[in-house]
Amino acid sequence: MSQHFLLKSNRSQVLLWLGLSLLVSLLYSYPALKEVFRAPYVLQDDARQHVFWMRRFLDPALFPNDLMADYFQSVAPKGYAAFYRLFAIVGIDPILLNKLLPTILGLVTTVFCFGVAMQILPLPIAGFAAATLLNQNLWMRDDLSSATPGAFFYPIFLAFLYYLLRRSLIPCVAAIALLGLFYPQSIFLASGILILRLVDWQNGGLQILRERSQIRFSLVGLATAFLVMLFYALQSSEFGPVIRLAEAKPMAAFSPTGWSAFFTPDPIEFWFCGKRSGMIPTEWCELAQDDQDVLAPWRAFLWFPSLWLGLLLPIALIGKQVFPLANQVTENWKVLLQALLVSIGIFFLAHLLAFKLHLPNRYTEHSFRILLALAAGISFVILWDTLIRLILRWLPQGLSGMGERSIAIGFTAVLIATLVWYPFRLEIDHRPFPVTGYFKGQHADLYEFFAKQPKDIVIASLTEEANQLPTFSQRSLFVGGEGYILPYHRKYYQQISQKLLALIQAQYSPDLAQVKQFIRQSQINFWLIDGESFQPNFANPKAYLTRLFEQFPQETEAIKAQLQTGYTPALTQAIESCSVFKEKELKVLRAKCILRQ
Repeated sequence: MSQHFLLKSNRSQVLLWLGLSLLVSLLYSYPALKEVFRAPYVLQDDARQHVFWMRRFLDPALFPNDLMADYFQSVAPKGYAAFYRLFAIVGIDPILLNKLLPTILGLVTTVFCFGVAMQILPLPIAGFAAATLLNQNLWMRDDLSSATPGAFFYPIFLAFLYYLLRRSLIPCVAAIALLGLFYPQSIFLASGILILRLVDWQNGGLQILRERSQIRFSLVGLATAFLVMLFYALQSSEFGPVIRLAEAKPMAAFSPTGWSAFFTPDPIEFWFCGKRSGMIPTEWCELAQDDQDVLAPWRAFLWFPSLWLGLLLPIALIGKQVFPLANQVTENWKVLLQALLVSIGIFFLAHLLAFKLHLPNRYTEHSFRILLALAAGISFVILWDTLIRLILRWLPQGLSGMGERSIAIGFTAVLIATLVWYPFRLEIDHRPFPVTGYFKGQHADLYEFFAKQPKDIVIASLTEEANQLPTFSQRSLFVGGEGYILPYHRKYYQQISQKLLALIQAQYSPDLAQVKQFIRQSQINFWLIDGESFQPNFANPKAYLTRLFEQFPQETEAIKAQLQTGYTPALTQAIESCSVFKEKELKVLRAKCILRQ
């Protein structure tokens, strides 16, 4: 009975389970779609930095001489930028496209994950289970909802695995090229997998494959990867070379409280849970934390069954007598092991060469989510089959075939319903599932005010709200704060840091002449301040100005000490007479008015 129900793999069964997989993907993405279109000024947090400059595709006059826009445009992967540009050519706003893409990328990812799982265990329900678990993994973090380069990794990398397992050379080569164009780091993962597929473990040792078709396949794939890497290697950044490890260690930006926190004295945080330095996806660590944010690994196994399901796969493959369905797992399962070994290897290589290969975490967090979902999905089906066999064996003898079928279907329905719905009971880092990272702008009138100003204006501000203006008003900041000040390219970081320090010194200077000189030299048109601008609460470590000052502790120490004594900066003299916009705690000062003071 179990055999008949479980092992059907005809076309109608494939379409049924694939359709259910796509419905689950839509189910998980629907809350995100609802949230992002609920109000006019909503966008994903990371997208504010990585997409705002793309409005240049619609209007080249936007963001003239804007250092931040120039930088983020220069570091955007070529394929990723070209993708958004292609839609902009037909008039689709990059911001609108960014809101729609997570759902579309989720659906494409689902299709290829379903296909890869069936290459390993050729049963449609295996594809469904793996795709469902992967969708859960993806919506436990805000990477997919950002529609930034990392979000494109999932469908393209799965396409690479799918065509690799099917030995479809042309589509596989195309996937390799797209990996490099959309998420360049992943080209090393694909290359490593192709190399490992040239060897196999036989007779107690590694043996080089002699199958010419496999060798030809890998060599063509590696040649494609080499050409993509050469394409990037021949390009030089206008912002200079990537920062070196020795230079990064003393910088506050890379400290535990820095905006690009990397170094930490806690070895578990550094090697496993660090957002940039750790091997494990951060949400796995967050699920393993108790109410006091103390790491409790048992919680991850309790609230994240994919972990123990994934670990069950090697046990099932060894104990095939206990798990009969494991006998149907094909040799393609080895690609999971190959991808795991390559990911870990390049992770340590990225640490060794930091930051030449960018961030080590980028070589494991995305691939681990995929590999765990595939392993857990296959284990889920193997375990399901075993449980059904046991249940039917315990039933009274003489039960009709229809009765057995009804019991099997009922058990399956309950199990699948539990699998699909349980994530909605989760909270990841105190955020409900699905995690989107969407930011809702709270000051529509402010955005509209600046949007009506000339396109070449420059806005000076040290308020957190100013970081929304490039996206929601399409106007340039003199310098942004958190998210815009990335320390990976020395020339950019030096320029952006100098601008930020100059703004801090001007805003808190006791000399109005210094403020005026800053306005003239920097060609400032407006100055945005808020209620905390001149009464910063440095006792609150989460306050925006506190975090900003922490990035430059030595340079801002004197200013911080002066503010704590209660002295009045010169800029306050112009607040009442030069304000051209007021909304709650926000005030906009016209720079020309300040010059007349």
